[in-house]
Amino acid sequence: MQTFAEAGVSARVLAALTRQQIDTPNRVQLESIPALLEGRDVVIQSPTGSGKTLAFLVPIVERFQPGKPGPRALIVAPTRELAIQVEAVFKSLDSGLRSALLYGGVGYHQQMQSLKRGTDVVIGTPGRILDMIQKKLVSLSRVEYLVLDEADQMLDAGFALDVERILGLTYSPQTVLASATMPDWVSRMIEKHLQDPLRVKIVTEGPSLLEHGLVHTDAGLKLRVLSDILRRHRDAIVFGRTKHGVRKLNKELLRLGHKSVELQGNMAQNARDKVMESFRNQRADVLVATNVAARGLDLSHVGLVINYELPDTAEAMTHRIGRTALNGNTGRALTFITADDHEKWAKLRRQGAPALRNVDASAFARVGDWQYLEDTAHTIAPAAGRTPARSGRRPRPMRGRRPNRPSSRP
Repeated sequence: MQTFAEAGVSARVLAALTRQQIDTPNRVQLESIPALLEGRDVVIQSPTGSGKTLAFLVPIVERFQPGKPGPRALIVAPTRELAIQVEAVFKSLDSGLRSALLYGGVGYHQQMQSLKRGTDVVIGTPGRILDMIQKKLVSLSRVEYLVLDEADQMLDAGFALDVERILGLTYSPQTVLASATMPDWVSRMIEKHLQDPLRVKIVTEGPSLLEHGLVHTDAGLKLRVLSDILRRHRDAIVFGRTKHGVRKLNKELLRLGHKSVELQGNMAQNARDKVMESFRNQRADVLVATNVAARGLDLSHVGLVINYELPDTAEAMTHRIGRTALNGNTGRALTFITADDHEKWAKLRRQGAPALRNVDASAFARVGDWQYLEDTAHTIAPAAGRTPARSGRRPRPMRGRRPNRPSSRP
């Protein structure tokens, strides 16, 4: 298969894709869409920016027609920004299906009105979805198609209970788990909630378009080194670890004359929207962010990612640096290390973070040259550990009768 038509996409949806200048499917779409149109559960693991969103949206548009009670499709995303982005792609398909976008940080009125008018597809974050269920404004009893976008974060400790509650309110819908990474512990959730899923794993082929290196610096010079780099290299995301740290760092960069903006969880939704618009339109050239911005956002112009503070997990680092080198573009990532960070870096290496070579930060800031220093990669070998033996597959819990799935697209 080489075309959307060969993957089973109808002329009506092909026309919508053509209007968006999307003519040729990529690998993740070619492998996922036919199975989803047949009604199979699918696990998609592919790099950020590889087209996962379109892969799970096209089957919704193909399968459902407007006018019936709903919602019949539910898409759960870990962040408000990602939910907004998914709905924008959905609307671009001109399906005639009604969507309701549910997320926190804003008032209820507009979202409640969308639900009262009737909706075919709900797209939202776990907390607000559960709020609307508790208010009896939406029921998941008719959901036939469920997507957990960025599944590794959705099913992490902070979201696990909410996601389990949402799953428990459905009746065994066709399910898609999509994420750039799929750590081992997600396998338990796949076994519990998916039936014989097709696993689509896309590995980047050819030479990497991303260069990633370490910058060793003294804690007292760290801000100055960052500022010097940002004066030479624009369109950058700088990651901090906490909301307070991001707020403080952005103030420091503004004081030093940078056109920076911040994105962190304590901001009101309209403020977050203005930040994203400013950065996308390149009125601001530095985005200082917590990990919230690492999850699937469409920021294809980013040429540099800086881990100013180390993340808590290797998975979080993967998502952070996945904000650059998208859609065939080259990108660079720098991870700052001070004397206080060595123990934490060793932990990240044991979790699977890559061995990185040291970059000459002075040359990168002064003339823009990416030069590795004359030393070996900063390797701290991961500790050998035993992989716990896995028992046989557990029986799938009953969540009600599973509706008959279409053997082919209606």
